[in-house]
Amino acid sequence: MAKRKYRSCYPITRMPFPIELPPEYQEKARETQLRPEDVAEHFIRGTGHGGQKINKTESTVQLVHQPTETVVRSQRFREQHLNRIDAWKLLILKLEERVKGKESALQKEIFKIRKQKQRRNRKAKEKMLREKHIRSEVKELRQNMEA
Repeated sequence: MAKRKYRSCYPITRMPFPIELPPEYQEKARETQLRPEDVAEHFIRGTGHGGQKINKTESTVQLVHQPTETVVRSQRFREQHLNRIDAWKLLILKLEERVKGKESALQKEIFKIRKQKQRRNRKAKEKMLREKHIRSEVKELRQNMEA
């Protein structure tokens, strides 16, 4: 049986990515020089919780960037197309982090959170010292009243 070739009357336009990505991710991909030809895309069965649905459907998306051998998997959603978009976003962010290092958006976010936690710790220590000082004043007043 011969295979049929379907031809369209519309010209074939080459999309930069096999899926529609938000403009900010397309810009990051351009900056990191990510080419879709370098990425192997696999649709595999998921693992973990979810029961029969996750065991029967191949909704998990795995992307492998062949030049750097970076592997990204996404099974956050039940729908394959949403996992596909999510996996491409994750791959772009990972490659950006690899290329830019500390200047990447992910590293800046991690740094910001660490700084916030340091501030919280310092404030908590100051609060604790204030409470100790108040407690010592109360004890001192009691001793003065008993004497």
